[in-house]
Order: sequence, then C-alpha cells, then structure tokens
Amino acid sequence: MNLGAKDMITKKLLDAQEAVRDYEMFSKHTEDRELSELFKNFAEESGVQAQQLQRMADKYRS
Repeated sequence: MNLGAKDMITKKLLDAQEAVRDYEMFSKHTEDRELSELFKNFAEESGVQAQQLQRMADKYRS
C-alpha cells in the first residue's frame, strides 16, 4: 500500500477520532473509577492527536 501524506493524515485522523469515541464510551461503561479515569485520560490524549492531525489536514487542503 502506497499512501501519500494527505492519505496518511486522513487515515490517522479518523483513527484518532474513533479512539476518542471508544475511550469516552469505555470510561462511562465501567464501574472501576481508576479504569474510568484512565480511559478519560486516553480520550483526552487522543483528542490532542486528532486536533494536531486536523490542523495538518487543513494545511494540505489549502
């Protein structure tokens, strides 16, 4: 598979956005408070990655 920069950014942006949704859902569906906090932190970290990738995607669209 030969992906260009724009394709790589788009793929990883979608992956990061999905990770945010998954971690948020997991954090709400566990009774374990420590695990819930861990998932919330992972969601935030994935959100930061998604924001950075979105900025790069916007740059490549310009």
